[in-house]
Amino acid sequence: MTPLEAFRDEVGATGPVCVRGGGTRWSVGRDPAADGAGPVREVRAPVGVEAFEPAEMTVRVGAGTPLVDLAAALAEHGQEVALDGPPGATVGGALMVGRSPLRRGRLGEATDALLQADCVGADGVAFTAGGPTVKNVTGYDLCRLLVGSLGTLALVGRVILRTHPIPEASAWLAGPVEPSAVSPLVHRPATVLWDGERTAVLVEGHAADVDDQMRRLSDLGMVPVDPPVLPPHRHRVEGGLSGAGVLEVGAGVVHRDEPATAPAVPNGVAALAARVRDSFDPERRLNPACDPHRVPV
Repeated sequence: MTPLEAFRDEVGATGPVCVRGGGTRWSVGRDPAADGAGPVREVRAPVGVEAFEPAEMTVRVGAGTPLVDLAAALAEHGQEVALDGPPGATVGGALMVGRSPLRRGRLGEATDALLQADCVGADGVAFTAGGPTVKNVTGYDLCRLLVGSLGTLALVGRVILRTHPIPEASAWLAGPVEPSAVSPLVHRPATVLWDGERTAVLVEGHAADVDDQMRRLSDLGMVPVDPPVLPPHRHRVEGGLSGAGVLEVGAGVVHRDEPATAPAVPNGVAALAARVRDSFDPERRLNPACDPHRVPV
């Protein structure tokens, strides 16, 4: 029996069940009242890198694999994926929470990382969403729906991820300028941050290109700095920065010291989401204590 078959059998077809990864963001989207409503079986997803194709820039890996282990395996060939998380976070956990990396300007969104997912549905039947290549989508892209779903639509056991080359060089610079002044000088910055007074920018790529962009930013009054330490809580915002915090420019995310609250969801959106969940899991047996709408950002 393969690890994926064992995972399918462990999930089964009856009773509330969820996947437990590293538990680093176990409270995200979780309703404490629902969490204590009844026993929920916890299962573990398969672990380990099964196949890595550096030339194809894809990797097949068990969803229970720690992100640090995946990063180490990919780094041996100079590659990485657009997923991150706290120490102990797993591949599946990062995908189910769905938070895009800080370096999304270069790596893209978390939804872009997932090419294929081998899952078990609420009926206990294994199925595959997506395909093993970047250009594989015909019809509805189910993988994008799974990312950020908190395991409420299907339980993911194994995935194929898109990889990216690790940049040859990188540098953080910061200075008392506005983000609009930085944009014309930098091609595809990995990250641009704004705290209302200073802009910090992460430039990555070939060493010569990074050096050139550093010179341009230096002429603007920006200087090399250590990677910034961001406030711990993420808030969803529309538009620019208002109040204290650090804005991820172009991402709609502000990092603040105070915890965020779940956003209000329009009735139509909530009704559509409920219909989607009903179609995948009418009995609400998959991660029943979680609701993606409870995630602040």
